[in-house]
Amino acid sequence: MTVAVSPTERSLSWRRMLLVAVLCLLAPFANAQTPSPADHRAQAVTQVVLGILSYARWPVEPAQLRLCIVGPTQYTDDLIKGTTQATGRPVVVHRLLADHPDIVKACDAVYIGKLSDDERTRLFASLIGHPVLSISEGGDRCTVGSLFCLRVGDEQVSFEVNLDSVARSGVRIHPSVLQLSRRRAPTP
Repeated sequence: MTVAVSPTERSLSWRRMLLVAVLCLLAPFANAQTPSPADHRAQAVTQVVLGILSYARWPVEPAQLRLCIVGPTQYTDDLIKGTTQATGRPVVVHRLLADHPDIVKACDAVYIGKLSDDERTRLFASLIGHPVLSISEGGDRCTVGSLFCLRVGDEQVSFEVNLDSVARSGVRIHPSVLQLSRRRAPTP
């Protein structure tokens, strides 16, 4: 038995198949949720870290910036994906242990999470005399070691600068960044 299909029916059949294909492609996005507050904080931290890095100059500029994440962190989910700075320079991000023997050879910058006092002391001792920019995620008073200390709040991410550490690091920081650290919102 042969069934005759008119050109109109054939056109409708193709349209239905196309519609089904498009819906199948879009299905994973249909249930996508709006980013959580934690996702927003992670994205804000990424933007602040990339901003800080863009205003830093090393004695020998790396073609590809190597950012090492050291210790457990709360806000690096977005940063760990790696990215590119506004200048087009790629930023490669990887995790290292605090007492990695070649941390100064493997990293141009370190993002420091939660470390014990002993781990923190050993890490900063290994960085002395080497041009490695350090950013602490938070929790410390920005008085020992780190060049930058992030302050992550619900509404914004700000940072403090340890001028003594900056002076000794060998990494030059543009004065604009120092001004930005002074313009942060008052803490409640």
